Amino acid sequence: MRNLLLGLPVRDRDYLVLDATVEDFLAAYPGAKPVGKTFPVFIYKGEEYSFPRGASLEEDLARRDFTVNALAQEISGALAQETTGALALAGDNALYSHPQALEDIKARLLRPASAHSLSDDPLRAYRAARFLAELPGFTPHPELIKAMQQLAASGALKEPYAERVGQEALKACAAERPGEFLRLLCQGRCLAPWFAELEGAADIPAGPPKYHDASVLEHTARVMDTLAGDALTVWMGLCHDLGKALTPAAMLPRHIGHEERGEAMAKAMGERLRLPTRFIQAGADAARWHMLAGRYPELKSSTRVDLLFRLKSRGVLREL
Repeated sequence: MRNLLLGLPVRDRDYLVLDATVEDFLAAYPGAKPVGKTFPVFIYKGEEYSFPRGASLEEDLARRDFTVNALAQEISGALAQETTGALALAGDNALYSHPQALEDIKARLLRPASAHSLSDDPLRAYRAARFLAELPGFTPHPELIKAMQQLAASGALKEPYAERVGQEALKACAAERPGEFLRLLCQGRCLAPWFAELEGAADIPAGPPKYHDASVLEHTARVMDTLAGDALTVWMGLCHDLGKALTPAAMLPRHIGHEERGEAMAKAMGERLRLPTRFIQAGADAARWHMLAGRYPELKSSTRVDLLFRLKSRGVLREL
């Protein structure tokens, strides 16, 4: 529903099952696969079916992650809850929404659906950053920033599975504004523990003023935005200057040797998030070799060949 109201492509359809028990649902759809932990959620033929989180539809919507996702439309006697897509509006089927959902969609604000939305599922801090990268023109509501900061202070960000955080990162890298992922995590103080290499990067100059006018974090976000369109390339942009976060203060604003420092940092972060091997290797190579690649026209032929063969063997270069 959100995407339909925003004029965006509809990709996924999620259904909220009412007036039926889990047993009734499984009897009708024996091939459904359970994926929910805290409440019943099933995947059937690529679509998600969930049961209400609460005693009423209103309570269910209030327990959703963000207001703009807390909408449901009645479809043929059932209610369809649309998290990232929508069913076509048809007939007189009723539309149900969180009290602030339509207002926030109009204003393009990302706001928690309740005061405990993020604490209910700490992964939502990373989902918020991913949504900001995906949704054009959206900005974080102050309530979201505050909730993220409180969540970070509580230590709850350690709770989500690594794979879940990693998937949010990869989805953000595939989005139109991937740099917003880092910017929001920084604002919300949610870089640690999963992106701990960049914690504090907002206070470190990216380089001498002659070449850089931003912090390491903002420079990284800008590079990610410039590379938008390919998730692997954007991930490499995220990793390329990690080594600058460990530059000794006495050396600033120069970052001599940051390539060597960054290689191990990029590898550690990719492994922590349990990303595909291709991404881990590409991130480490971006950190280690980006300065050399930046001087590619000046390199000797033999050095160019060595660099290209190395990157080709890692799956970074693609044949046209």
